[in-house]
Amino acid sequence: MTRKIIHVDMDAFFASVEQRDNPDLRGKPVAVGGSSARGVVAAASYEARRFGVRSAMPSVTARRRCPELIFVKSRFDVYREVSQQIRAIFLDYTEHVEPLSLDEAYLDVTENRRGLESATATAEEIRARILADTGLTASAGISYNKFLAKLASDQNKPNGQCVIPPGRGEAFVAMLPVERFHGVGPRTAEKMNRLGIFTGADLKTRDLAFLQARFGKSGDWYYRIARGEDDRQVRANRVRKSSGSETTLFDDAATPAAVEEPLLRMADDVWGWCEARQTSGRTVTVKAKYRDFRIVTRSRTLVDPVASRGELHDTALALVATLYPLEMPVRLVGVTLSNLTPIDARRHSLLDLFPH
Repeated sequence: MTRKIIHVDMDAFFASVEQRDNPDLRGKPVAVGGSSARGVVAAASYEARRFGVRSAMPSVTARRRCPELIFVKSRFDVYREVSQQIRAIFLDYTEHVEPLSLDEAYLDVTENRRGLESATATAEEIRARILADTGLTASAGISYNKFLAKLASDQNKPNGQCVIPPGRGEAFVAMLPVERFHGVGPRTAEKMNRLGIFTGADLKTRDLAFLQARFGKSGDWYYRIARGEDDRQVRANRVRKSSGSETTLFDDAATPAAVEEPLLRMADDVWGWCEARQTSGRTVTVKAKYRDFRIVTRSRTLVDPVASRGELHDTALALVATLYPLEMPVRLVGVTLSNLTPIDARRHSLLDLFPH
């Protein structure tokens, strides 16, 4: 049976939530993120994107491109709440929902709970319900595999959808630049361009041996997507493997105290996420980015999962202490907790060792 896959992608999600909640921001260029000289744009409204403002862009660059840009602080608690509303809508149609982030997900609606035969009609109904329930617009891509559905969802943004039916995937891919392909980052795209590969059609002319020789294991993926092929399943309830948080500092940190204060705040963010989900992890990693943009990390894997916020603090501080004295001031710090385990599972294992 040909699969029916929908990729739903919210339109400028964070910025759209801010415009929804503050009418004064509607129709104006908005950036979510810090406006300081060290800030970074987390999301940009479509009005801001017309000036070339993009996510991950330094705030000073964004301001230069759009002097009228309005910066607003992020409210991730609100974004998560809206995301949960949207997820609930998805689950009315299928149990096969694979979230990629707060604002996008894959849905396998080959057999959907509402009995709609057409995936196109299903996507239209889902988008209409999202708009009615949240006041936000979403775009959707519909096709017979995940790769094509994701490509299609970007085709008619914002507030649109695109269908790539069976038999049309290869032709659709052929006309697109390789920069559009999931799994082809900026550096890989540059390398492909140097090899004379600019479009899907160019990529298809290279055989498997050529691509594997130049791109290693990824060569097989590039070979298949040039032909519109992708056999990955939509995986519901993907297991989260880590939780991390990092921040770019307003001023470069040149002393241990200046590094440790924001580091502990990032550890608090991570522990808060873990507490809310009743999970913890055994591997603690700290990250620091120096003034010259070099990145260093230090990790430690514990025998048992971290048991408390204080233990996470102590481990993170011990790890960052291995960087002292600092080679140069630090501009970014971060903490990640990985090898996650449900807290209930940890408790059961302890009860096995020490029964009542």
